[in-house]
Amino acid sequence: MTIFLLSVGFIAYILAGYPLLLEIWSRLSPAPIKREFIPRTVSILLPVHNGERWLTEKLGNLSKLNYPPELVETIVIISGSTDGSADIARQSVGTGRQVIELNEPGKAVALNAGLAAASGEILFLVDVRQQMHPESLRALIANFADPRVGAVSGELVIRDGESQEEASVGAYWKYEKLIRARQSLIDSVPGATGAIYAIRRALAKPLPSGTLVDDVHLPLCAYFQGFRIVWEPAAKAFDDPASLHSEFRRKVRTLAGVYQIIGMFPRLLIPNHRLWIHFVSHKLGRLFLPYALAAAFVSGFWLPRPLSFLALAVQGMFYCVAALDPVVAGGSPFKRISSPARTFVTLMTAAFCAGSILFVPPDKFWKPTR
Repeated sequence: MTIFLLSVGFIAYILAGYPLLLEIWSRLSPAPIKREFIPRTVSILLPVHNGERWLTEKLGNLSKLNYPPELVETIVIISGSTDGSADIARQSVGTGRQVIELNEPGKAVALNAGLAAASGEILFLVDVRQQMHPESLRALIANFADPRVGAVSGELVIRDGESQEEASVGAYWKYEKLIRARQSLIDSVPGATGAIYAIRRALAKPLPSGTLVDDVHLPLCAYFQGFRIVWEPAAKAFDDPASLHSEFRRKVRTLAGVYQIIGMFPRLLIPNHRLWIHFVSHKLGRLFLPYALAAAFVSGFWLPRPLSFLALAVQGMFYCVAALDPVVAGGSPFKRISSPARTFVTLMTAAFCAGSILFVPPDKFWKPTR
C-alpha cells in the first residue's frame, strides 16, 4: 500500500501538483523583469549539419530580422556536413557574415567554434530548420535591460497538424510552455528553447564534448554566475508539427541530456539555490516518472481487494487504449482519447530509454530530423 500511494502521489505531483504550485506561486509572488529595447551588438550562431534543404531560407529569414544590421554578425558553422550546406554557406559570405567549416560533426563542437569567433555582446543561438518572427531578436534583447538577466529563451510555436497524433504532440508542447512561462515569472527557467535563445557572451562557457543539450548547459552557466534565465513569448520560432516517432527520438536525446547536465552541474541536486525545486520537479521528476508508473502498477497486485482490482483495471485500461491507438481510424471520436494516451506512454518510454546515456556514446542520440 505504501509503495502504491507514494508512486501515485509522485506521479500526481509531477504532472499536476507542480504546475498548480507554479500557478499559485507566480500569482502570489511574481518577480517581473524590466524590458526595454537598448541596441546591443549581437553574434548570431547558426550551427548546420546536413541542412541544405533549409539553409537558404534560414539565411533569408535572418536577414529580415528587425534589428540594426550594423550591430549584427552572423556566424554559420558547417560541422561535418556531407551535403551541399557548405556550398550554400560560402555563397552567402558578405558584410557581417562569416562561415566556419569543420570536418568534425557535433553541435557542441560547432558552437564552441562559434563562441571563439563571436565578438558581439549578446550571443543569439538558432537552429537551421525553424523560421523566426522578424521582431524576435528585438524582443529577446529587450530583456537584457534588466541587469539580473543572463539568458533569454524564445518560444517555439508548433504549427497546427492535420492528424490527431500531431495534435497530441502539440498539446504536450503547450503544456510545457505553460510551465516555462510561470517558472520565468517566479525566477528562472531551467533551460532554454534550442531553436531560439540568447545569452550574454561574457557568461557563456565552452561546451564539454558530446553535450546533448546546449540550451540547458549554456543558460545554466549564466544562472550559476548569479543571473536569471527568463522566457520571452514575443520571440517566436515556427516549426512544423512532429510525428510521434520524431518526438520520441527528440525526447530520448533531450532527457539523456538531463543526465549529462546532472553530471556537469551536480550542484543542481543540492537545495541551496533558487532553481532547485524547479529542476527537481520539472527535469529530474520527468526522468523518474516511468519508474513511478511501473511501481504503481506492480504494487497494485498487493493492494487489498477490491482496491487491487480497481487500481489494476484502471491502469490496464489506460495502457490498452494507448496500445489500440495505431489501429483506430483517424476520424473516430475514440481517437481523441487513444492518441493522447499513446503520446503519454511514448514519452514515458522515451524517459526510460534516456537512461541508456549511461552506457551509450552521446553521438548515438543524434538522429536526422524528418
